Amino acid sequence: MIKIKLTFLLLFISLASFAQEFNSVVTVNTNQTGKSNLSIFKTLQKSIQDLVNQNTWTDNDLEDFEKITCNFFINVTEYDSDNFTATIQVQASRPVYGSNISTPIFNYKDDQFNFSYTEFQPLNYNPNTYSSNLVSTISFYIYTILGIDADTFSPMGGTAHFQEANLIVNTAQQSGRQGWQSSDGNQSRFRLNSDLLSNNFTKFRQVLYVYHREGLDTMHKDVDASKNKIIESIDLLKQVNSSRPNSLLLRTFFDAKADEITNIFNGGPKIDLTQVLNDLRRIAPFYNNKWGSIKN
Repeated sequence: MIKIKLTFLLLFISLASFAQEFNSVVTVNTNQTGKSNLSIFKTLQKSIQDLVNQNTWTDNDLEDFEKITCNFFINVTEYDSDNFTATIQVQASRPVYGSNISTPIFNYKDDQFNFSYTEFQPLNYNPNTYSSNLVSTISFYIYTILGIDADTFSPMGGTAHFQEANLIVNTAQQSGRQGWQSSDGNQSRFRLNSDLLSNNFTKFRQVLYVYHREGLDTMHKDVDASKNKIIESIDLLKQVNSSRPNSLLLRTFFDAKADEITNIFNGGPKIDLTQVLNDLRRIAPFYNNKWGSIKN
């Protein structure tokens, strides 16, 4: 009887692990606090990593190689009586089909990340309840990453995840914490979610599919055709920039993709890049040093 129970328990654990979507690494840097040796910081780091990796966020069953890799780098600048002043850098990547490499899909720095946390406090996500700014912020980025990842595999495929993130925004507004209100500026969590769900940025979301699924994921079969699809996606970004110049989503895209675009156009068979380089300089001038390194 004991053996049967143990077998069932192991099967349950195996199935639960199979359903999880993330391979996440969480880093909590506390050098600026002058209190780096406090045990609460290590407990916080593990608790956030467990929240991300041990929860099942969707109904998708993924093999290990299909899971989204993500990093949360939390830089704590002040700590006093369980109150944290911090920033959070969120990065995510997904595998490229037909290869053994990954492609970055999200790279975002959030400076509006202040929260309270008591050591060993449970971190549980409930879509209908606000429990803490820490849980809401991490969960918001989880669903944002899931939405962007889904958009790279099917046109507009991430809408349901962005809507879940929107529920988090609406629920967290009661907290009065920064980042959740329309008045919190053009780089807030509110703005990021609002833009992803806006019809004004439909073409941006189309870019995610064309660039990744029709471009990168076919690179192993036809490099020239794949490069032309990536050029097509940059042309769509140019159209987005014409109607919404210097938008948050455009900046976020190139923060994730500038190095990769440079490597793609510098490698493999050469094609005429005159127009696309002009477009890149116009859309993302911050990375002109990278565009200048591309050999046409």
